Amino acid sequence: MTDALSLVDDWGPEKIVVVSHRRTGMKGVLVIDNTARGVGKGGTRMSPNVSVEEVARLARVMTWKWAGVDLFYGGAKAGIVADPASPDKEAILRAFARALANEVPREYVMGLDMGLTEDDAAIIQDELGDRGAAVGTPAHLGGVAYDKLGVTGYGVAEAADAAAQHLQLPLSGARVALQGFGAVGRAAAVRFAELGATVVAVSTARGALHDPTGLDVPTLRAAHDAYGDDFVTRHSQGVVIQPGQELTVDCDILVPAALQDVIDAKTAHQIKARLVVEGANLPTSEQAQAVLAERGIAVLPDFIANAGGVVAAAFAMDARYSGFRPETPTIFETISKRLRANAVTVLEEAGRRGTTPHIAGRGLAEERVRAAMRSKGRLRS
Repeated sequence: MTDALSLVDDWGPEKIVVVSHRRTGMKGVLVIDNTARGVGKGGTRMSPNVSVEEVARLARVMTWKWAGVDLFYGGAKAGIVADPASPDKEAILRAFARALANEVPREYVMGLDMGLTEDDAAIIQDELGDRGAAVGTPAHLGGVAYDKLGVTGYGVAEAADAAAQHLQLPLSGARVALQGFGAVGRAAAVRFAELGATVVAVSTARGALHDPTGLDVPTLRAAHDAYGDDFVTRHSQGVVIQPGQELTVDCDILVPAALQDVIDAKTAHQIKARLVVEGANLPTSEQAQAVLAERGIAVLPDFIANAGGVVAAAFAMDARYSGFRPETPTIFETISKRLRANAVTVLEEAGRRGTTPHIAGRGLAEERVRAAMRSKGRLRS
C-alpha cells in the first residue's frame, strides 16, 4: 500500500482526499496536485483498479499539461474504485460527489476520464446542485461534448502533423499505427486520414489489425459502431495480430492512445517509427524515452500531444455558469493553433538542451508553475 506522504515533493500534491461510503461500497480519491496557476481541474475516472498512486501520477500530468498549453488551471485528478458497468454506478457516483462537497467546485472541478460519460457529469452537477461542479456534460445541457467532438484525438493528429513537419517527415502518405480505437484513437485516425496520412494499424483490447498498404478509416469506424472493440476480429481489412504488436509494426508515426505504461525499454528497442506521439497519458517509461532518444526517434510528450482535451475543457470551464454554449469552430481552431505551436517549441527546446522532449517540455512547464508559486509566496525564500 502506498504511503500518501511519500508522494509529496516540491510541487505537490497539495491535498489528497480519500473518501468512502458504506451503503454503496463507494471508495475513491481526489488528488489536488498544484493550484499555483488556478483551481484544480482534471478528469474523474472509474475503474476497479484505481489507486492513490495512479491518481497522483495523473494529477501531476495535469499540472504539466495546463502549464504546457499556458492555460490558468491547476493539476488535479480523481478516481473511483468501481466497475463502470455496475448497475449501482449512479448511486456510487452520487455518493462520491457528496463526499467531496467541501472541495467541489471551490478547489476541484470534476470532468470525464476513463469509465465516465457525459450523463455522469450531468449527474454530478445534479447531485451537488451546481452547474460549476463538473464539465463534459451533454451538448443539450450546454456542455462541450469532448468525446463526440473528438477534440483530444483531433489535437493529437494536429500536434503530430506539426512535429512531423519539423522533422521533415511529410504527413501526407506517412504510415501511422494507432494503439487504441476509443475516443482518442478513433478521432485521431479520422484526422490523420483527412491530413493525408495512411493508417496501417489499429487496436483494441480484443486485438489489432494491420495492413501495410493502409486501412480504410471510414470502414473501420462503421465496423466499430457495429461491433465495438470486437470489430478487429470481425473485419475483412488487414491481418489480425495480437494486442501490443501494433506498437512494433513498420510505420513512420506511432500513436499509443490507449493505456499508460505500455512502452518499456524492451519495446522501445523494437519500435520502427520515426516519431512517437503520446495520445494516452504516461504510455512510455523514462527508460523507454531514453532508449528512443538514443535511437534517434522523437517522442512528443503526452502533456503536449493530448492537450486538446484540456483546451476544450478551458472553454467548458469558462461556460459553466453561462447561458451560451462555446462555439465549436473556435474550440477546434484554438486546439490546432496551441498544440501545433507547442509541439514545435518542445522539439526545438529538446534540441537546444540536448535532452529528451519530455525533459525539455517539463522544464518549460516547471518554469511557468514555479513563477506562479514564487509570485504567490509558495516557495521557501
